[in-house]
Amino acid sequence: MALNYIWCGFFIVGFIAAVGQWLLLGDTDIFKRIIDGTFDSAKMGVMEIALPLAGVMTLWLGIMNIGEKAGVVGWLAKIIAPFFSRIFPDVPREHPATGHMVMNFSANLLGLDNAATPFGLKAMESLQTLNPVKDTASNAQIMFLVLHTSGLTLIPLAIMAQRSILGAKDPSDIFIPCLIATYVATVTGIIAVSIRQRINLLNGVVLSWLGGMTAAIALMIWYFTNFLSKQDIELFSKVFANLVLFSIIIVFIVAALRKQVNVYEAFIEGAKGGIQTSLTIIPYLVGMLVAISVFRNAGVLGYIVDAMNWLFTMLGINTDFTPALPTALMKPLSGSGSKAMMIDAMKTYGVDSFVGRLACVFQGSADTTFYIVALYFGSVGIRKTRYAIACGLIADLAGIIAAIFVAYLFFH
Repeated sequence: MALNYIWCGFFIVGFIAAVGQWLLLGDTDIFKRIIDGTFDSAKMGVMEIALPLAGVMTLWLGIMNIGEKAGVVGWLAKIIAPFFSRIFPDVPREHPATGHMVMNFSANLLGLDNAATPFGLKAMESLQTLNPVKDTASNAQIMFLVLHTSGLTLIPLAIMAQRSILGAKDPSDIFIPCLIATYVATVTGIIAVSIRQRINLLNGVVLSWLGGMTAAIALMIWYFTNFLSKQDIELFSKVFANLVLFSIIIVFIVAALRKQVNVYEAFIEGAKGGIQTSLTIIPYLVGMLVAISVFRNAGVLGYIVDAMNWLFTMLGINTDFTPALPTALMKPLSGSGSKAMMIDAMKTYGVDSFVGRLACVFQGSADTTFYIVALYFGSVGIRKTRYAIACGLIADLAGIIAAIFVAYLFFH
């Protein structure tokens, strides 16, 4: 019922805010802006998200099926099975869902959103086969979704590219702060879900994997900062991510040929589900995007930021970070909305200003929780999300707090 109350709350709070602005401030255009926004959001959900996603889904579900028949996905599942068996105790070892989740997380790490979404939807579909109550999110699905919404990304390529377009002196200077903030969000998400599911994280396998990932990230940061120029980091990010993605396709095809799989038929077999999945998610996407649009266009976020600024001022806390908060508050609701606010912050305060850089770190610190819940759970018909949203928002909050701290450390 959490998603039900939140969805209704967006409309009701937006309506109250709009009536207040009309009666108290004389804003006679407020209702037109809200209604126009609902039409635009509904159109965007179908024409700019679901339909383009159909093509991407068709391609990558086909590629995924090749990888499964070639045995590569199963091989990846075996490698990470010791770790996943601890944080996903309800998923049997070597179950296809493990390989699908690995592919999703790998694409996310490289900042390859177009590839990550089909892998993620396939992973949710695989986890649904293990779900005894089909309309209610299982423990494994909640853990997967929260890990996905924490948005762990090694290379924030899209943010760096946007900073370059706007003329930043060093577009990649947000790379390390983004990495730290998103890693904090991810670890917090794992801990939050593990507490609810009573998963013991204090065992050798989990600690060694988390410690290994932490050491790997720290080593990468050390190497990048000591041996690569800013231009080298940007070039590495651009080439490496796409090279890895193309290499995955080639490895799947070559491995399938070695096993004498009919590669083209395997691709067609897997690709057939792309269109159907995209059509299934349209009602969920439109419903969530329209509700978020009402909340945003009613000006509620602006009032929240003003209230937080007043509170921090009363507490004697430095408020230089508050102009960037709209990006942080919008991020769990809408990726396109938060990107627009990030760009607006850079244009208003300067691309190399503290606020401009912090907005970029906010953008890279987590993912769009409500959008992902609607997309992923909607694709398999889950209506009861249990504590998935709460844990996702806890991870988002941790990422926001970490982003503020590292931004003060690096840029203030």
